Amino acid sequence: MVRERPVVLTLEGKAQLEHELEQLRSVKVPMLVSRLQQLSNEGDISDNSEYEDTKEELVLAEARIREIEHILRRAQVITQEGRRDVVQLGSRVTVVDEEGITETWVIVSPEEANAMQGRISIESPVGAALLGKRAGDTVVVQAPGGETRFRIQSVE
Repeated sequence: MVRERPVVLTLEGKAQLEHELEQLRSVKVPMLVSRLQQLSNEGDISDNSEYEDTKEELVLAEARIREIEHILRRAQVITQEGRRDVVQLGSRVTVVDEEGITETWVIVSPEEANAMQGRISIESPVGAALLGKRAGDTVVVQAPGGETRFRIQSVE
């Protein structure tokens, strides 16, 4: 029997997934089901692209529900323990790039990564390069777009 690895989440990441799951279950899926019923009652659905698009959206929403449920079943919430001055899972890291642009990221597991929210995965090139480093360190990130250097300004 294959044992699944636990999913390590921050408290905030777990809360976001629980919120997304609740929104999918209580808002999105019922809305899509209602829309499908409405389109079906309007007549011929055999060549109705809106019906097909809505059906596909429902399938994707239900798949996301299953994915989130699966993640939450395996979830282990991390707490910031030990050294806070070293970048680790759950750390909030502020960096400055070579052009002087400052960015702040939270280092998270792949399951809760969202670059638009400033949450980067420990498995991403930047996340992996930052792990184990301290404020004042410079890291070189090898990414598909080339090499980038960051100086770590702070670790929380």
